[in-house]
Amino acid sequence: MRFILSTGSLYSYSIDRVFALAAEAGFDGIEVLIDHRWDTRQTDHLRHLVDSHQLPIPALHSPFSRNCNGWGESEHGAVARTAELAVELGAEVVIHHLPTRFGYAFLQTAGRSLLLPNPFSSDHRNYATWLTESYAALQASMDVLLCIENLPAHRFMGKRVNPARWNAHSRETLDDIARFPHITLDTTHLGTWGLEPVEAYERWGERVKHVHLSNFDGSEHRRPEDGLLRLDALLARMAADGYGYSISLELQPDALDAGAPDSRIVELLRGSLHYCREAVG
Repeated sequence: MRFILSTGSLYSYSIDRVFALAAEAGFDGIEVLIDHRWDTRQTDHLRHLVDSHQLPIPALHSPFSRNCNGWGESEHGAVARTAELAVELGAEVVIHHLPTRFGYAFLQTAGRSLLLPNPFSSDHRNYATWLTESYAALQASMDVLLCIENLPAHRFMGKRVNPARWNAHSRETLDDIARFPHITLDTTHLGTWGLEPVEAYERWGERVKHVHLSNFDGSEHRRPEDGLLRLDALLARMAADGYGYSISLELQPDALDAGAPDSRIVELLRGSLHYCREAVG
């Protein structure tokens, strides 16, 4: 079991800086979230960071923003391109999302990015079709594990809304995502539905090949030790099962006091890492 840090935890920082902070805090590796910056998706640069900081990249996260020109040009194309990069880097897993139930468009306004319904988009249907008809062939062609991720609740007029097909959004639907052979279990996303991660882990069993670890306190992606979820129980259960894959801390920058002196960020990262390692004994 390895504890790694997602570059998405400090997405407003350069990934070189995230590597440096993770190395100083004592992490076992890095999950690279691919985005619009070429630094997140150029093989030679990523190999340079691995060598410079002595931290491997066991996991790559396929981009979840459409603003990633030159990278597959569609959601399923981006998954396939990320898998190619994973092979080049020797990564073990590629994380990608479930397809949405509706088309969406991003609207930039007042410095914020809003996700709005787009009835004219067919991307979500194309992606769902690809997952049904061609996904297994891509997985069979490589040793890299394609790990699909459960997604959080959206809020509309105060009510929880499920944005994704085959999502785990209740105890009755926990098994819907198990149609896929490999799963990324995201703990805070389960928390948005009032679900305990340990129950999902018990239901999904050996399909869980990657974990996005963070807590939930009404806000998502809190540090593991801060929130309502019993992540220590989850980690203890996984350790008892001999879980042998990576667990990635995927936090929000504000949970790490982004913008504070680096020493403060390292202190918080070390505290979270200590919590995790103590939980697994």
